[in-house]
Amino acid sequence: HLRNALMHYFDFITGLPKAAVISHLQILKGAAGLWAFGATSEDIIYITLPLYHSAASLLGIGGCIQLGATCVLKKKFSASQFWNDCRRYNVTVIQYIGELCRYLCNQPVKEGEKNHKVRLAVGNGVRNDVWREFLDRFGAVKICEFYGATEGNICFMNHTGKIGSVGRTNFFYKLFFPFDLIKYDFQKDEPIRNKHGWCEKVKKGEAGLLISKVNAKNPFFGYAGNKRHTEKKLLCEVFKKGDLYFNTGDLMLQDHDNFLYFWDRIGDTFRYIYCFFCVVYHYNVNFIHVTNCHLTSFCADHEGKAGMASLILKHNASLDLEQMYKQVVTYLPSYACPLFLRVQEKMEMTGTFKQQKFQLVDEGFNPSTITDPLYFLDHSKKAYVLLTKELHEMILSGKMKL
Repeated sequence: HLRNALMHYFDFITGLPKAAVISHLQILKGAAGLWAFGATSEDIIYITLPLYHSAASLLGIGGCIQLGATCVLKKKFSASQFWNDCRRYNVTVIQYIGELCRYLCNQPVKEGEKNHKVRLAVGNGVRNDVWREFLDRFGAVKICEFYGATEGNICFMNHTGKIGSVGRTNFFYKLFFPFDLIKYDFQKDEPIRNKHGWCEKVKKGEAGLLISKVNAKNPFFGYAGNKRHTEKKLLCEVFKKGDLYFNTGDLMLQDHDNFLYFWDRIGDTFRYIYCFFCVVYHYNVNFIHVTNCHLTSFCADHEGKAGMASLILKHNASLDLEQMYKQVVTYLPSYACPLFLRVQEKMEMTGTFKQQKFQLVDEGFNPSTITDPLYFLDHSKKAYVLLTKELHEMILSGKMKL
């Protein structure tokens, strides 16, 4: 009767919080994560993430209880005090999410940064460049990257330390956790189905939507009191009549050695482009609404929905608007090119170091109310150009085609 013994858990992974239903069995699985990566009862585990995040509560606190290990619980993450705390409490295992590692790498370089006892770092979402810099600066720490979602029925774990990978699959893994990567239509924002109505798997080396089969061994309990959100996360009749899959909403890639890599979230398909620009310190992507006009170069058939990229530039750096245009149109399909750029001094973050998008969406692209520099994609000039009040009015009136 474990399936009936439920607790409500706030899932802050994406969007507004939803009450995900978590069974006792899922709690036990999450608590085994530290053990699976090699942690023991002798370890001292440093947790700085907020406890409403499942990584901190289920894997972190739950893992310490399961192991009988020592937990050092920090009230709030501090990049400047992080390694001092690790030395003070003889910490051997740390928890992270990707931004936490980046914040540590952005701290001024100090002597003795490798002078600590940390041997394992367990978490998810660290970028490849940050992963390499973290190892170079802070020593022989084994980074144990994993993939999972609070309400999901699938997870991957990287035991090998291969940079960039969230884990590796094989025949036996898929027997217990059946999953597939399927083709996805970014314009229609839905899985591609062939003439027979079935979804199609991607080839190795191609990015596809990660889906996980729902069955008695891998159930999906959904969201408490929200049938609509629960149903939206399920795909029916994917490969055959009657089958059911959990839609993770994540794009993944499997290479020829069966290593798996997180590619992107659905809807953020142009996000990776900004890694090419050394002048960009941080970025965020979101969709804004443009009224009274039809968008011809982004999201065809989706009137009034446009992509905006918000950027923070490195100190004393400036944007080459022509080069930005060239990179975007060269490396991205037309429907994925952000029509607007917004250069900010700082970005609002959530308690789990994720970018806060809702305020950006609400503010839109009006230069009369937004003090940050705004630019829009002008194909006639082959560059991003400054968005003035006059151009803003022309866009709204339909005189300026986007």
